[in-house]
Amino acid sequence: MVMPRPAATRPDGATARPRSAAIVNLGCKVNQSEMEAAARLLREACVPLVDPDRAADLYLVNTCTVTSIADEKSRAAVRRARRANPDAEIVVTGCSVQVGAEMFAAMDPAARLVTNEAKAGLLRELEALVRLGAPEGRPHGPLDAALPTLSGVEAAGAAGIDGIADDRASVERTRAFVKVQDGCSFYCTYCIIPRARGAERSLEPDVVLADVRRALAAGHREIVLTGINIGTYDGGWSERGARGSHVRSALTLAGLVRRILEATSVERIRLSSIEPQHVDDELLEAWVAGAPRTLPHLHLPLQSGDDGVLRRMGRRYAAGDYARTVERARAAIPGVAVHADVIAGFPTEDDTAFARTMAFVREQRLAGLHVFRYSARPGTPATRMAGQVDERTKKARAGELLAVGADARAAWARAGLRTVTRVLVESRLADGRWVGHAEDHVLVAVTPRPGDPAELENAILTVRRAAIDGESADRVTGEVLAVDPAPRSLRVPLPVLAGSPAPIGGAHVG
Repeated sequence: MVMPRPAATRPDGATARPRSAAIVNLGCKVNQSEMEAAARLLREACVPLVDPDRAADLYLVNTCTVTSIADEKSRAAVRRARRANPDAEIVVTGCSVQVGAEMFAAMDPAARLVTNEAKAGLLRELEALVRLGAPEGRPHGPLDAALPTLSGVEAAGAAGIDGIADDRASVERTRAFVKVQDGCSFYCTYCIIPRARGAERSLEPDVVLADVRRALAAGHREIVLTGINIGTYDGGWSERGARGSHVRSALTLAGLVRRILEATSVERIRLSSIEPQHVDDELLEAWVAGAPRTLPHLHLPLQSGDDGVLRRMGRRYAAGDYARTVERARAAIPGVAVHADVIAGFPTEDDTAFARTMAFVREQRLAGLHVFRYSARPGTPATRMAGQVDERTKKARAGELLAVGADARAAWARAGLRTVTRVLVESRLADGRWVGHAEDHVLVAVTPRPGDPAELENAILTVRRAAIDGESADRVTGEVLAVDPAPRSLRVPLPVLAGSPAPIGGAHVG
């Protein structure tokens, strides 16, 4: 195990403050939540964040190993950082380090490698920077941009969860990713994440509530609950029992959602990816009871529509089970949008199995599809299976699935025309329009009315969906009916020196 070495210190023994820092985050929303925590702590220490391609004193690279492409992007990010500043302190952490530290050590012997178990210590060092205090005249406050993200790959997380629970609320301007769970013990035959992240652990509800409150105090209007296998959430709630004793009672994900809704003023709440077998009646009931604050959007990994392939993947459902989950969700949650993940070219997937997947995806009337080419991960059972699919076939099948996914997104966008929705505005387009996601995760672009605020980022707009946007088949234009302005706490001028590279979109084929 590679442990972090002590940070640079001043003569008085305190941790030294870098003059600038850059963060590169690869992978899933859990990774993003962790690095947003690091970014927020750097911001509170008044350390400007710069673009990762620019010279910085400190680089934090959070890696991903869900595919071989993710591993390569992780290594490339370290190489870019070293080129940008040969003398920089480069800290490399995350799943790729967890399973391949020797490779990073050989590539850049000067880099500091931090395993997932040691990540808590890294955040404590950043907290020490905050305790040094801010230089004169430098404002504290949230960041004014999302973190640099080089990959749209979905699937990882972090360990050492109890040690990093105190300061992890998001610093993105509009939505906050709040980690509630970590780890996975399902061991799907293609997946290396259980080896990289360990078994399931859940944050205590008090910790989650504190993170949500921090995000709301910073002005965030939407919370996304994240985890590696979020449906296994099993938090504890301390309750007073007989004779004044405290009893730890289990709390499911549905119970946690209810607690958040009862104890906070969160306006919008989503779930990150959740296994279909975990969408039970209790969760659906909690989601329905929480509307309209609970948003009609579910991301349910499918991976294949063929039962034989699902069985060899080690998935814990058949295609029919998945379809019944979708049916139950649609019956319970009006207008719910269902997104799915699919792997193209898993070993033993022949033409017949792939045809079943294509037909099944079409039948489900999905709102979106995330596509991955199968990537052999060292040590996973799928690498030893007969019937490996060649790269050319994997690429062709992924292309067909991407086309189906594009059609599905466009059809969902068309079906919602002329309805009234509420849109959280996230950014401004080059043509001057504002754009954000509706409750069902459809992108909506709007032109402000005369008299509307000049700055609409982080506002929630009541919008009538008018037409398909000519610039994008799965984006719609909207007519603004009402404006709920952004909280003032996100309007403070902040010393962030550069924006971030655009992330790869939702359909990623590695």
